[in-house]
Amino acid sequence: MTRRQDDLEPIDPQDALDLYIQTIEGDKSQATIYSHSSRLGHFVRWCNGTTDDADEAETEDDESEPRVTNLNNITGRDLHRYRLWRRDDGDLNTVSEKTQMDTLRVFIRFCESISAVREDLSTKVVSPTLDKGENARDVMLDADVAHGILDWMERYRYASVQHVTLALAWRCHLRRGGLRALDVDDYNADEKYLDVQHRPETDTPLKNKDAGERFVALRDDTAQLLDDYLNSPDRHDTTDDHGRNSLLTTRYGRPHVMTIASWIWGVTRPCVSTNECPEGRDIDECDAAAQRQKASGCPVSVSPHAVRRGAITHWLSEDVPPSEVGRRANVDPETIDKHYDERGKQARMEQRRRFLDRFAGE
Repeated sequence: MTRRQDDLEPIDPQDALDLYIQTIEGDKSQATIYSHSSRLGHFVRWCNGTTDDADEAETEDDESEPRVTNLNNITGRDLHRYRLWRRDDGDLNTVSEKTQMDTLRVFIRFCESISAVREDLSTKVVSPTLDKGENARDVMLDADVAHGILDWMERYRYASVQHVTLALAWRCHLRRGGLRALDVDDYNADEKYLDVQHRPETDTPLKNKDAGERFVALRDDTAQLLDDYLNSPDRHDTTDDHGRNSLLTTRYGRPHVMTIASWIWGVTRPCVSTNECPEGRDIDECDAAAQRQKASGCPVSVSPHAVRRGAITHWLSEDVPPSEVGRRANVDPETIDKHYDERGKQARMEQRRRFLDRFAGE
């Protein structure tokens, strides 16, 4: 039976968002919770009448007047107006707009379940249709570049925390949350592997929770690098707020995920390892080159995710089966194919040819 308007229970947008976040806290990662809270915060902002677009309001008083105070009254037309507003307000591309609206649809569906909005209102949330491949990010660290940076660090920054971070990100395909989660005791020096564990109760959750736990085998030179790093006088021997001895450390203890990201951004600036800028910038006058905290402003430096994508693509190019790459990187084959595998059609064909040649020779 269709829910009638008078069957709904009044609720304002912020209260509904608070209930939604409390509900998903039990089964979503912290990263997902943060993302949903951030995206839906724009919807609440729109409902409250907050806007930076002077053309949308005739007077200052009109601009601050709430659009929606009770979600019971929101309509499909309102949701469409929000979509148009959010597109302009955030200067969103098609992929970002789809992400925003997909999250809103999930939220509206939750609101249906608590009698906050009309039944089936979620079907009125329209997302743009993406062309095939449009949702896959195409930024990655090239294998030759990665090896060049690691070779340079081997000579000039050996066993620094930045060296270890990049080596583990590239060779072990670890997400930045996985890098942050590692303790000294998670490294088995005798057997040469890392034990990646999900420990949300002490502030080191993994993206895929318990399913993200795994052993990651290490190359001999990577194990030696970790041994030398742990024995380095430059390493900060600190504990975190829970008394755990983090593998990667700062002078304040366990690094934040953004600190780990800044290390990656920093060491992947070409000017660091080559003393050259492929963009033709004057290195002495470039803020991204001179200041590590501005390294992400370098148009060529890359994020931890780009390192991970490049590493996965490199392994696939070296004929490592996708299933094995997926187990090591903790990602399913479909996601690898959609978001990580940057081999071109020609490269994939040549790899299939090699497999066929091996089969024919047996």
